[in-house]
Amino acid sequence: MAKIKPAKNSSKKDVIITKAATLFRTRGFNATSMREIAAAVGVEAPSLYNHIGSKSELLQAVCFKVADEFTTQLTAAENNKQDTLAKIETVIRFHIKMMLDEFDEVYVANRDWKHLPEPFLNNFLQQRRSYEKRLAALIEEGIKKKELKNINPYVAVLTMLSAVRGLELWQRHKKNISIQTLEDDMVNHLLNGMKK
Repeated sequence: MAKIKPAKNSSKKDVIITKAATLFRTRGFNATSMREIAAAVGVEAPSLYNHIGSKSELLQAVCFKVADEFTTQLTAAENNKQDTLAKIETVIRFHIKMMLDEFDEVYVANRDWKHLPEPFLNNFLQQRRSYEKRLAALIEEGIKKKELKNINPYVAVLTMLSAVRGLELWQRHKKNISIQTLEDDMVNHLLNGMKK
């Protein structure tokens, strides 16, 4: 019988979550079966249930893993002694890095969260709303300190998050742009619109 082979610094469950995220992105959450996830991992479906209870549990793991990573990074930026613009740059760069390094997981968290069962759906949406409010508060702080233009913080957050989500197009077509150029140019375009 085949066994799940975790990569260095990861567990068998991590391998299953990563493979599930790829299938959810390419096939859609509803169209993906546990049998397909098991095949992608290289085990029989019954063996998969030794590590995970359901497809819904996998979606929860993907969505909350992504949400927790973003929240942890935002907390670190908020607690940093840098000026507001540097804090926002850190957050933007992290969003870009996540879109490039953990694309499948971020894609699923951005699109398939609506399939989460309660109470997980409500918890996930509260976490997202809290994240957006905290990011807007960071921008408000920069406006008060006269480090940023007098802009609408909610519109700025919406613009930043929408721009980074737009990297889905780059992921699909992989234009002839280096990752560093892509990151630096995006940060430059987004921050210069806010800088006083």
